[in-house]
Amino acid sequence: MFVFLSKLLPLFIYPLGLSCLLMVAALAALWWRPKWAVPPIAAALIILLLSSTGWVSKSLVRSLEWQNLPPAQLPQTAAIVVLGGGVKAALPPRPWIELGEAGDRILYASRLYRQGKAPLLILSGGRVNWRGGGRAESTDMAEIAQIIGVPASAIEQDPDSHNTHQNAVNVRKILDARGIKGQVLLVTSAMHMTRSLLIFQRQGIAAIAAPTDFQITQQEIAESQNNWQAAALDFLPDSYYLHLSTKALKEYIGLIVYRLRGWL
Repeated sequence: MFVFLSKLLPLFIYPLGLSCLLMVAALAALWWRPKWAVPPIAAALIILLLSSTGWVSKSLVRSLEWQNLPPAQLPQTAAIVVLGGGVKAALPPRPWIELGEAGDRILYASRLYRQGKAPLLILSGGRVNWRGGGRAESTDMAEIAQIIGVPASAIEQDPDSHNTHQNAVNVRKILDARGIKGQVLLVTSAMHMTRSLLIFQRQGIAAIAAPTDFQITQQEIAESQNNWQAAALDFLPDSYYLHLSTKALKEYIGLIVYRLRGWL
């Protein structure tokens, strides 16, 4: 039930959902008290405009992504842990597994393995049946990793995790079962790294951040600051920036909820 509620309730807090609620309230007010309709309409418009502009969206995303920038040279560790969330099941009409926006996770982790950063790849991620179904994400990631050149003998899977807390708990069990006590590289999207790192550390795992899937680059920030055309576009609403703002708010809400549950 927690997994379901964690997907459902935030929808009414994210910019789009909250704006829709405000518009519903405005419609009700128009029927009973027309003067009361103005504040929720204005609030909905402000929320949508702000959250869909580049200058707000980039600031939100950068505040998360740039907290755990990787060092120039990552150290060698006992294992590389990859969190699910970046692959789509091979369900018709897809001919094979497809990579989503966060598919960089398994690609980057496989590259780190081939660079000799660790002898073991731990892939963590299941699938919720009512969200598409299909094989566990860990199984799909393992297939992709093997195509890239990671041997099956170097892959360990956790196919049962449905959120980041479960990722950490199950990876802890795998590490204990293998007698691994040293540091591990934690690979996930840069925006997701702050929450993930705190959860893994709470489980006593010596995780080193190896973020990927960056949405905001230094070049983009420089262009916004030094190029008037780019700066002007950052003040206009864009559905892509609304998407990024929503993802950033999801992480901040996750930090609050996980803190309240004692998982951080």
